[in-house]
Amino acid sequence: MSMIAAMNEMQHSKPRLFVDADACPVKAECERVAERHRLEMIVVSNGGIRPSRNPLVRNVIVPPEPDAADDWIAENARSGDVIVTNDIPLASRGLAIGARVIRANGQEFSNANIGNALAGREMAAHMREVTGEQGRNAGFTPKDRSRFLSALEVMVQAVLRG
Repeated sequence: MSMIAAMNEMQHSKPRLFVDADACPVKAECERVAERHRLEMIVVSNGGIRPSRNPLVRNVIVPPEPDAADDWIAENARSGDVIVTNDIPLASRGLAIGARVIRANGQEFSNANIGNALAGREMAAHMREVTGEQGRNAGFTPKDRSRFLSALEVMVQAVLRG
């Protein structure tokens, strides 16, 4: 194998960090972790997000259709990558391909908890349909941000160790 082919193989074997960026409150924290570990960070959104000047960060703009960002991430991520999303169906799709998935609050999605998360999502949708009431999300606190940063760091280190 040539030196260039070996370097390309190493680059492709390194995990990438995918960020489901629309309404993601932890993009800056993701970039810090990507920078620390020299990982490619792929920020996927419908637009309206200020692009980073960091050469490790690639911005992908998808059409403003429902689930376009989720579909793009699910089609481009691979086993060993890390996906940051609050979207439960995307988390399920990510786990199915062997990616690690984490919410903005630092909670890791896993094969052990994704079934309950999907069921809870369906139950909440049903309750909104029946009652007509919209649920409210708790505010995002500095403690949430810190918990996420710590959890993402641990996850990335684990993925890099293999």
